[in-house]
Amino acid sequence: MKKALFMLLAALCMLAQAQTVERWGSIDIDLKGPAGGNPFLETELSASFRQGQRMLKVPGFYDGDGQYKLRFMPDSVGVWEYETHSNRPELDGKKGSITAVAPGAGNHGPVRVKNTWHFAYEDGTPYWQVGTTSYAWTHQTEELEQQTLRTLAAAPFNKMRMGIFPKRYEYNRNEPRFYAFEGQPPKQWDFSRFNPAFFRHLEQRVAQLRDLGIEADLILFHPYDKGAWGFDSMPPEANERYLRYVVARLSAYRNVWWSMANEFDFVKSKSMEEWDSYFRIVQEQDPYQHLRSIHNAFVFYNHTKPWVTHVSVQSGALTEDFERAVLLRDVYNKPVVYDEVKYEGNFRQRWGQLTPEEMVLRFWQGAIAGTYVGHSETYQHPQEIAWWSKGGVLHGQSPQRLAFFRKILSESPAEGLEPIDKWQDHPFAGKHAQYYLGYFGTKKPEAWPFVLFKTGLQDGMKFRAEVIDTWNMTVTPVDGVFEIRKRDDYTFADKQGRSIKLPGRPYMALRIIRIP
Repeated sequence: MKKALFMLLAALCMLAQAQTVERWGSIDIDLKGPAGGNPFLETELSASFRQGQRMLKVPGFYDGDGQYKLRFMPDSVGVWEYETHSNRPELDGKKGSITAVAPGAGNHGPVRVKNTWHFAYEDGTPYWQVGTTSYAWTHQTEELEQQTLRTLAAAPFNKMRMGIFPKRYEYNRNEPRFYAFEGQPPKQWDFSRFNPAFFRHLEQRVAQLRDLGIEADLILFHPYDKGAWGFDSMPPEANERYLRYVVARLSAYRNVWWSMANEFDFVKSKSMEEWDSYFRIVQEQDPYQHLRSIHNAFVFYNHTKPWVTHVSVQSGALTEDFERAVLLRDVYNKPVVYDEVKYEGNFRQRWGQLTPEEMVLRFWQGAIAGTYVGHSETYQHPQEIAWWSKGGVLHGQSPQRLAFFRKILSESPAEGLEPIDKWQDHPFAGKHAQYYLGYFGTKKPEAWPFVLFKTGLQDGMKFRAEVIDTWNMTVTPVDGVFEIRKRDDYTFADKQGRSIKLPGRPYMALRIIRIP
């Protein structure tokens, strides 16, 4: 009788612990444990989450005041059973279950690499990266951070590059509200003790981005400490603890990307071997295998290494034309994101002086190359509130054109835009014999002869066309149907030799779609 009663109570306890979360949502398992000594160093915690034959090992973390957490993101619906593992008896062997239900509207899972050079959400929905950068937006006042979120809610961007550590640089000299470690600013830090309040604040902002449908491209290290706090020159063991703690706290958010560094080659305190080891730590600790990359200044990291999922590049010139923009795709055979191509604004620095037209042009050139481009804005402000650093509001003219650009991308083939002819000046991307998106940049053609590169084409195929004004954001159908026939060894042309009339302005595009 006692045994039966014990089993019933155990079953009821298990039922009480059962929790529900949507697929690709995140859920916390809270545990009470030791608060004495240094729990960040002395207490180990993880859990095995099982569903049938599958198992995910999830790292836990200390959240202060004797509170420990395991944060889990189920990647399939159904019941997940878990058991904790710890070197502390009060945290070890705890069991329970979580039920994952179907994802809600807008929840498509983490972004993954698709078709070698492109991205898609885990449920297969295409992800067309139209990113922006605001390095220190989570280190501002509550009012300014809320304003940034309101701006993002109305903006076209679906990725935000953002630093975890604060930044000390021109136009950004204010102290942050929170610091990642216990201690006293500016430099009296205990790198063995994290400040949970800092990370709770960061998690809140990452979750808010998630709810807006925006990926959080989290920059783990950067060189712009400038000796202010010492976060760029911590000893290797502190860097490793920091990475493990960040992954434990943030990897369960589906919208996380890992960027090992911004301008990694300017971080003089770290060797290339250390960067490799930090990549491996993140790769090994992250049970969900979020996207991973690293951003350069002048020295390129070897992006062929297996822990790099995609290429993140700074270049002021590569996206000035599509024939240069396509090169890194062919070198690395991975998705290429030109995260920094200079910025729209009027800073005195040459990297902050793009016109809106030049900013938009770089996005289109990148797309025609089968790559992706990032935005930011560097307009001078009396309180030095520039979007690129602190967020706030957008002042430039490119965002509305990038919203139009993103809409055009969303109407493209789900497989991603592929360059049609990389050999010679033939400014089209798309899907051979099905879909062509052409862009003329700063050229001002008054007509375009209807000529397509040969791959996949046959005599008699028919196409319709549209003229796209990428600056004025209009799409104008072209009258008539174009039927093609072979013209020479490389091309097919309209059988009547017709051309498409164009307005003789810059920034024009063409969309050509096959008629079944």
